[in-house]
Amino acid sequence: MVDAALQTKLIQQGAQLFQTKPVFSRGVALIDQLPTDDLPEIAFAGRSNVGKSSLINAVTGVDRLARASHTPGRTQELNFFRTGDRFYLVDLPGYGYAAAPEKMVYAWTQLIHAYLRGRVQLKRVFLLIDARHGIKEVDEKMMKMLDAAAVSYQVILTKADKMTAAAAEKRLLETCAIGQKHVACYPEVLLTSSVKKENIDLLRAAIVRVIEGI
Repeated sequence: MVDAALQTKLIQQGAQLFQTKPVFSRGVALIDQLPTDDLPEIAFAGRSNVGKSSLINAVTGVDRLARASHTPGRTQELNFFRTGDRFYLVDLPGYGYAAAPEKMVYAWTQLIHAYLRGRVQLKRVFLLIDARHGIKEVDEKMMKMLDAAAVSYQVILTKADKMTAAAAEKRLLETCAIGQKHVACYPEVLLTSSVKKENIDLLRAAIVRVIEGI
């Protein structure tokens, strides 16, 4: 855990970090299209309809930033948003969409596997889980994939505003317990709401810690 003084400093740095607004850089459908510079990369992953776009927009302070990548032909790409000369925010396609064509699911899985393996620039994956439903089987599969790739990831619970405080706290404790069973899972779980901006400042602070190596 971070002491109070350092946490306050990180929150301030997080606010400053996103004074430079991220801009769409590229959509990656093939592994050889990945950026070749050495900027650190922070990826957001989650099941379809987990609220990933809303959370990305809340964190960056840019309305419809993530939605800008959701045009026809881009939905199964890794979408890179560059924040000045500091880092790339990577929006991964939503997984677990039952109606997706089998070929699309296969292509996405292969692309994600290729991206995760040996990507030195990828410093952390923020794995988004709908707080109302908790970690599902498809999320466990993603967690095991990240464990196998030795990629550090942190669970972020979304849509906390749609629950009572007691139910949200119970889900938080339950999620922490599950995370402890996964070797690459960062121990701290954040409970967030894009609507109420709950703990968005702490998520920004977490990003600062990752890209600065604190």
